Amino acid sequence: MSSSSFSNNTAEVALKPGSIAPDFTLKTTPDQTVSLKDFLGTPVILAFYPADFSPVCGDEMSLYNEILPEFQGFGAEIMGISVDGVWCHLAFAKARNLHFPLLSDFEPKGEVARNYGVYNKKEGICERALFVINKVGVIHWSYISPVGINPGAAGILKALESLDTNNNNNQSVQKNQEQVQQNNTINEKRK
Repeated sequence: MSSSSFSNNTAEVALKPGSIAPDFTLKTTPDQTVSLKDFLGTPVILAFYPADFSPVCGDEMSLYNEILPEFQGFGAEIMGISVDGVWCHLAFAKARNLHFPLLSDFEPKGEVARNYGVYNKKEGICERALFVINKVGVIHWSYISPVGINPGAAGILKALESLDTNNNNNQSVQKNQEQVQQNNTINEKRK
């Protein structure tokens, strides 16, 4: 599946479908972390957003919360990611009654967003970006939305439907597993 073109010169080039999703470990509470590698075997939706409590971000995250059962129907997990701190995330999640994790890409600031090519250096925030990652850790679909526009969920749902169809192709899954193994080897060498 294709991703949107990215016109903001303040961010790097967003990762495209077919790219290995960079692993990360981020805080979701002051004493708990979440790692992408823990979700291998499960489709994952990463929703990068600029800031807690901003009007568009609040509407976007509330929409995803409302249709959470549809995402779960595909066996998918969703995670929101911004550069806000965990305490801000906790207050935002409580205020919006969110039932999925918000991950803090706070320190080093925007490191995960940079790895995905969606960090806005000029503003010091994440771009509004969506990634659907397949069961073996490969980006299946990505979309970059203008920062002031809620991208909705139609693209995510379409990607999950397509992903479900594609996962029936064993050759594709095997190729993706080999890519993940190569990525893990590269990540280990970087450490």
